[in-house]
Amino acid sequence: MDFAILHLFVLVLSVLCLMICALEFDPVDNYLINCGSFENITVGDRVFLADNLNSTQRVFVNTSLESIPSSYSSNLYQTARILDEVSKFKFSIKKQGRHWIRLYFYPFSYGNFNLSTAKFSVSVQNFTLIKSFQSLSGPLVKEYTLNITSTSLVLTFTPFSNSFAFVNALEIISLPDELIPVGIGTDSLRELALETVVRVNMGNVAVLPRNDTSWRSWESDERYLTSRNLFQFVSRIQAVNYTRGGPSRNIAPPSVYGTATRLQVDDPGVSVNITWLFDVDPGFDYFIRFHFCDIVTGHNDPNKVGGDHELLFNVYINSQLASRDLDLKKKTSNVLGSPYYMDVVTRLKNIHSIGISIGPAGVDNAYPDGLLNGLEIMKISNVKGSLDASDAEIQSSVPTSKKTTTWLMIGSTIGGSIICIVLVVVSILFCRSRIRTAADDSTEENHTAVGAKEASIVSKSNMGYLFPLVAVQEATDHFSESMIIGFGGFGKVYKGILKDNTKVAVKRGFHQSQQGLAEFMTEVEMLSQFRHRHLVSLIGYCNEKNEMIIIYEYMENGTLKDHLYGSDLPNLNWTQRLEICIGSAKGLHYLHTGSHKAIIHRDVKSSNILLDENLRAKVSDFGLSKIGPEIDQTHVSTAVKGSFGYLDPEYLTRQQLTDKSDVYSFGVVMFEVLCGRPVIDPSLPRESVNLVEYVMKCLRTGESEAIVDPRIAHDITPESQMKFVETAEKCLAEYGADRPTMGEVLWNLEYALKLQKTTQENEISDNQLDNSVLSTEYSMGSMADLAGVSMSKVFCQMVKSENKDSCDIC
Repeated sequence: MDFAILHLFVLVLSVLCLMICALEFDPVDNYLINCGSFENITVGDRVFLADNLNSTQRVFVNTSLESIPSSYSSNLYQTARILDEVSKFKFSIKKQGRHWIRLYFYPFSYGNFNLSTAKFSVSVQNFTLIKSFQSLSGPLVKEYTLNITSTSLVLTFTPFSNSFAFVNALEIISLPDELIPVGIGTDSLRELALETVVRVNMGNVAVLPRNDTSWRSWESDERYLTSRNLFQFVSRIQAVNYTRGGPSRNIAPPSVYGTATRLQVDDPGVSVNITWLFDVDPGFDYFIRFHFCDIVTGHNDPNKVGGDHELLFNVYINSQLASRDLDLKKKTSNVLGSPYYMDVVTRLKNIHSIGISIGPAGVDNAYPDGLLNGLEIMKISNVKGSLDASDAEIQSSVPTSKKTTTWLMIGSTIGGSIICIVLVVVSILFCRSRIRTAADDSTEENHTAVGAKEASIVSKSNMGYLFPLVAVQEATDHFSESMIIGFGGFGKVYKGILKDNTKVAVKRGFHQSQQGLAEFMTEVEMLSQFRHRHLVSLIGYCNEKNEMIIIYEYMENGTLKDHLYGSDLPNLNWTQRLEICIGSAKGLHYLHTGSHKAIIHRDVKSSNILLDENLRAKVSDFGLSKIGPEIDQTHVSTAVKGSFGYLDPEYLTRQQLTDKSDVYSFGVVMFEVLCGRPVIDPSLPRESVNLVEYVMKCLRTGESEAIVDPRIAHDITPESQMKFVETAEKCLAEYGADRPTMGEVLWNLEYALKLQKTTQENEISDNQLDNSVLSTEYSMGSMADLAGVSMSKVFCQMVKSENKDSCDIC
């Protein structure tokens, strides 16, 4: 009897603890509005207030509760506010940061209003949430999150002509700071909006909002499973063990981490996966969060063939490895039941679904096992600031029948032939017109990014000039997907081949992007002024028909990042890595000192260091570059831009940009080079996720050998490593004043290379080094590094040679 009372006491205490923990997050901003209602309504443990939103319109409608499908929030769909003109609702924001925005829709009929016929858009701040929206049937919750950096939030409903908008309820709630990361790897999420596509709890158990600290709804995963006999549902909520430093209940509640769908295989020799399939909109990036918790190991599960064993498995996104041989025991420091989550950003072109799979590890003798506890998929706003499918950057193709396909092929062939003939005729007429009017055009201003006169077409591809769009299209096979060699925030990068067989890289900006236009202008202006063997060379540009295209020299060996990790490219030895760092430092040093004002790159990272056929490093991507401060100033005050993981903390907190900001970013790149791993790697244990923090910790504890890329550990000499690490550490000083200049960094890198090339048997002191190889030429970069003169003069000479006329920009 005493045991039964004790058991009941423990059970009650556990329930109370769960309830208290579920309420531990108290949002500073918490707007809950029951739209179209004069009364407050209680939903679960929350109260939605009567609709007192300021608006010129106050049309309220309601329906009977019986007509609404039963759900947790059924009461919210009983009333709605009708809006037949543009309506803005302003909310005061006390805490800056991420906020939830939840919009409730249910299209009932009331009098002359049939809400299923409503057609409207919804936007907030500079983001489009919904465009041409029609809710045809059933209750619907649209959930978004964005970073609010002002003291107010404005939600705008815009009805279409001859239509109206409606909303049944809305929420605006500040989020826990830990919930959404600032960025993942090199992908920054700080200035982007997210839309929840699906949030799933594995184990075939739904989780209601009242059991989540942020009032999120988690649906059951059963409907998304693609097979019916490869899994088992597991539930052991009591096994969940939140630990200090690990994920808290704000990341996901115990009811998520305490249930799982687990791989069920009767034959240990069979290799199969569990797969969940989710519909998504193509043409967007997606933020995916995996939730894991080992609630099975150590429980002697009688239903699992083979009993207890090491839990080791692979995780896939659309058949691509997201995590190889995931070992939850290692990820959670051997604490059973400790939650762990993994964030990934994936990019979709014309794919309409995301497949998530769990499968056996590739390790020899590994038992076919694996589990998943929860999953969140969120769409990321695109360059247009939109989350609506109609604004997707890449539209998917529509499946057609064989008969339709045949007719399309015939029609396309005939149409293509006609178009080709027309294009040839137009091209001939266009060229004749250009030759005839070249002299007249020299007096007409051409509104290009650099403000130069339009230059006539010449055959020399080694000089920068204005390219006609048709020439760029021919070089890239009309921007064929097969020619894509890279992606960036500005747009796609294509390989191109000019008529004289010169290989080029063609960066094509996203259309209708004001931010992209600014970056386009900046990059062309910067590269038109400077020529240096360690800066990527500008070949030309094109801004015809709203296109923003920059054409560079082609770099045969891609990016430094690709040679360090994430690809199958050949490994770089330590000497090669040092020489690449030296070349990059020369390019940056030239930017900082090569003119009367410094040029601050502002986006130094391994993916912006390109390698030619000889592995010579060249710094690229000057879209975020900024002219340095005046002589009597110490910094440039500007908004924070750059890549997550590489940002100077002083610049990040004070918004004060200096050339030392580039030095900090270069220090991060140096550690990438030494360690051969990403700056941010969410797949690693929490203490190792951030490269800089991990390396600094290892250096403090005397574990410097642990940070070296195993592929070069046998190659690097201790003296060279010590000098390299010492230089990188100085670059990463908290304050810019304590960091070296790029010239000093360059000197030390040359020193490290000298030490590497010196045999280990001969200990060389600083005084014994031949200082002639470390000359002071680097104050301007050596003359051998200068690849030409100002591109503005090149433009001028080209126009003179073609038109025998003068040029205003000389």
